[in-house]
Amino acid sequence: MSPDEEKGLPIQDLPDRLQDDSRGDSADRSSLGQEYLHNIKSPHISDGPIDGSPVTGSSAFDRFNERLTSLKLFESRGIERVPVDERHNVKASDYLQMSLLWFSTNITANNMALGMLGPLSYDLGFVDSALCATFGALLGAAGVAYMGTFGPASGNRTMVVARYFMGYYPSKIACLLNIIIMLGYGMIDCVVGGQVLSAVAGGRMTVIVGIIIIAIVTWVIVLFGMSLFHIYERYAWVPQLVAAFVLVGSAGPKFDTSIVSTGSSQTIAGNRLSFFSLCLSASVAWAPAGADFFVYFPPTTSKWATFLMTFLGVGLALTFADLLGVGLASGTFTHPSWQTAYDTSSGSLILAGYEGLGGFGKFIGVLVALGLVANNIPGTYSASLGFQVMGRQLARLPRWFYSCVGVVIYTACALGGRNYLSDIFDNFLSLMGYWVTIYLMIAVEEHTIFRRKLGFNWDDWADASKLPVGIAALLAFLIGWAGAIVSMDQVWYVGPIAKMVGDYGSDLGIWVGISWTMLVYPPLRWLELRRFGR
Repeated sequence: MSPDEEKGLPIQDLPDRLQDDSRGDSADRSSLGQEYLHNIKSPHISDGPIDGSPVTGSSAFDRFNERLTSLKLFESRGIERVPVDERHNVKASDYLQMSLLWFSTNITANNMALGMLGPLSYDLGFVDSALCATFGALLGAAGVAYMGTFGPASGNRTMVVARYFMGYYPSKIACLLNIIIMLGYGMIDCVVGGQVLSAVAGGRMTVIVGIIIIAIVTWVIVLFGMSLFHIYERYAWVPQLVAAFVLVGSAGPKFDTSIVSTGSSQTIAGNRLSFFSLCLSASVAWAPAGADFFVYFPPTTSKWATFLMTFLGVGLALTFADLLGVGLASGTFTHPSWQTAYDTSSGSLILAGYEGLGGFGKFIGVLVALGLVANNIPGTYSASLGFQVMGRQLARLPRWFYSCVGVVIYTACALGGRNYLSDIFDNFLSLMGYWVTIYLMIAVEEHTIFRRKLGFNWDDWADASKLPVGIAALLAFLIGWAGAIVSMDQVWYVGPIAKMVGDYGSDLGIWVGISWTMLVYPPLRWLELRRFGR
């Protein structure tokens, strides 16, 4: 059949054509896949064709979408692969931008609140808490940096890249979990920001109002997409770093570095591992979004430079913020006013660190609260892409629409869970850390063992017949989760393996989960390749 005749085929015939291995080279298949994705878009609800040009339509929604896509700063592209000819040339300043983006994202108050849990929830001393926070943040940052290197190489979003590791359909499990974790972070950011703003106002502004303010500012920026996002994150770190240094000068003399870990030696060891795992989870949680923000970089972008700059941006920011939280928590043992502030909220404790600075301290507190927007934007953006990855029908709606949906969801959750922040940290972050590390283990083994010579054909991102079947990855993922379940230590459940450590158990979920996955994936994948050839 001629190409002209093929273009006349109805949409329902296109999936069969996508499954046809006899159809020419990868470039032809990529063109066909893009044609299919364009055609499945509703004539009334669309975010534009693959090339990003606006689509005209008759509905009010379509006309509104057309106006948005016509704005210079507005990004109309969703999950479609970015062609090489649409990517910009990489400069030295672009590598710096990689670090600044992640540094701005993570030098924020929510990570200070996380650091507080070492002394206050796990009964660890200053040194133990500081070491666990530092190495947990750095190890997690390595996972984010690894996934970040796939952005320039593939031009695909992170959860689209996941199809090459877990298969077209099983990867949707990871995508769904990524949506949950990104919206969960949005909830945490809104709660901490609302707490700080309420504390600045001396209680005259409720936490509810503060939550809504953080959510609205986030929504305005993330609505426009990548261009405005990069501009904002390029400079957002400046006021946050200033606020952090002011906090060091103001509160640092009150940090109690002499506090020590309490409990038996086994209990202390278990608490160290639990807090280390929690800090690792907070850091590595960005891995499922690591490639999303680098898809406009060309394939010639240095992988080592991408890895290093991402690692430094995530690792340094999280380490600094976590250590400030550890310091503030240590001060509650010797300063009753700080303990009273923490009893109110973690945001109030952060503001207590600026006491004595008068109006300037409150001004800095406002900067700290608004700085959470920088942490909230990437998660909201990544979640909006995740909705599109979940199915072709969902991909009919534009990215900006899902950004609005995401903001509404985590704002509602923040309003409902504003009084349970510590419980959310303890339980939510640990659970998310389990699946992310299991997924990363599958990705690393697939990349280094099975793709070392074969490589990736990034043009096949939408063609399920060219991607792994995913049976091996799914089984390894579930087996890893089984290991995490019997080893987790949560308020509502302590696994039999976790109970074996110390008086209260220890969270071994990450370590057992990735160990089981690491052992079972290679033989399962080998059998899958033998049976299906892909």
